[in-house]
Amino acid sequence: MRSRRRQKLPAISEQMKVWCGALAQEVSDWPQVRARSFFGYTGLYRTDFMFAVLPRTRSLETANALAFRLDDPAPSLRSRLEKDPRIGSAEIKRARWFSLELSADSDLHDALRWLRAGYDAAGKGRKSS
Repeated sequence: MRSRRRQKLPAISEQMKVWCGALAQEVSDWPQVRARSFFGYTGLYRTDFMFAVLPRTRSLETANALAFRLDDPAPSLRSRLEKDPRIGSAEIKRARWFSLELSADSDLHDALRWLRAGYDAAGKGRKSS
């Protein structure tokens, strides 16, 4: 039997560590939010539902991406997702995850908006509006 090795994900930049630290600090003040560290990432939960993943030491898809969850987004929200060139997506275990690529401090405002959308969706029983 051959063992399969996972591809190592690169470390995130010092700038991304700063950005994610600031985002985690801001989101931690929202009601019912808890953060949980795992495998180089910080998972953000609203009660029992994970709504975002921030890289802490390892990258996600790219060196400057974070991820947020929106299951079944409403048409207006889906349109915003499709129009933003920084957004990527994946379906994992029937959950819809989106990534946001950060490249400048000015992206933090949009990152908070997408994290808020994931947070709001988690509060509605995983449905996005």
